[in-house]
Amino acid sequence: MDDVNSKVRNETVLGASGQVYASEKNLYVASQYYSPFYWDFKAGTYDDETVIHKFKLNRDGVTYSGTGSIPGKVLNQFSMDESDGYFRVATTEGNTWDAGNPSTNSLYVLDQDLNVAGKVDGLAPGEQIYSTRFIGDRAYMVTFRTIDPLFVIDLSDPASPKVLGELKIPGVSDYLHPFDETHIIGFGLATNELTTDEIAQMGTNFVWFQGIKLSMFDVSDVTKPKELHSVVIGDRGTYSELEYNHKALLFDKNKGIMAFPITVAEIPADQKVNSENLSWTYGNYTYQGAYIYDVSIKDGFKLRGKLTHFDDFNKEYNENYDWSKAIARILYIGDYFYTVSQNKIMANQMKDLVKVKDAVFGE
Repeated sequence: MDDVNSKVRNETVLGASGQVYASEKNLYVASQYYSPFYWDFKAGTYDDETVIHKFKLNRDGVTYSGTGSIPGKVLNQFSMDESDGYFRVATTEGNTWDAGNPSTNSLYVLDQDLNVAGKVDGLAPGEQIYSTRFIGDRAYMVTFRTIDPLFVIDLSDPASPKVLGELKIPGVSDYLHPFDETHIIGFGLATNELTTDEIAQMGTNFVWFQGIKLSMFDVSDVTKPKELHSVVIGDRGTYSELEYNHKALLFDKNKGIMAFPITVAEIPADQKVNSENLSWTYGNYTYQGAYIYDVSIKDGFKLRGKLTHFDDFNKEYNENYDWSKAIARILYIGDYFYTVSQNKIMANQMKDLVKVKDAVFGE
């Protein structure tokens, strides 16, 4: 990028694309392998394997440097990491719905030749990985089916990774974001478990997803991680792009701020009072915009305010909802927040969120 006249250098390998992770020195492409015979008749199990391709990156170009494989499938880029020449990757093998061959979760450490140097496997049978984050010699893994276990895994010895601690709490985190060396923020959904009568009636056990949940985890004692703070926004039906795209998050630890786009669904107060069980009930959409928080270890998540591009959301939603006004990104420059939708960009003062000006596209 320093030389605008430089040539593009590439390397082509025949195969399927998949999840991608890049360090300063290497690029890894992890793709799920599908055997011509998906069902292994001899073993009586499904074939579940991830093939990893490694490319070396340098100023001379891109060099294909090897292939490896591990059991299971990789969730996303945060399930992969490189440290001191070792490639670490978390996978889920099997399916949560298959009682005869329940899912299990593992973390593998591969050497420079993509051979398995160490592993910890058999974690949370019957569950699957919802989020993973590698920070130095630690890995934080969230698995889920009806309860959210957060695993703290030690990777200081590549040949012998091990689980140091585990925390089980209601809800699930789809994305983990480091706050500092001993605290992690989790973004996901709150949950309500089935009652005994519901389990008996439905013949199975699962949970009802509810509103967006923010959690701050304290991992200073790696053997006993704990949820230090939590906030639930809205009711069942509330969603945010942050659940599946980390780029939707604005976070600045030094300023102590965090913001993300959200569409809020809420169950009317009178309905909550008069209904026995609202676990499966979706709320009515009442707001779309950006939620802006002050974040600290001491106070947790304090809502500074909300910003929206709708003049009257409830009226517009019921009469003629314009999705182009939905805020997708929040950023700041200097002392101003800027919220971006397909319709316009709006500037607000950071200190009090007072609107300064907006620019509507096409005008």
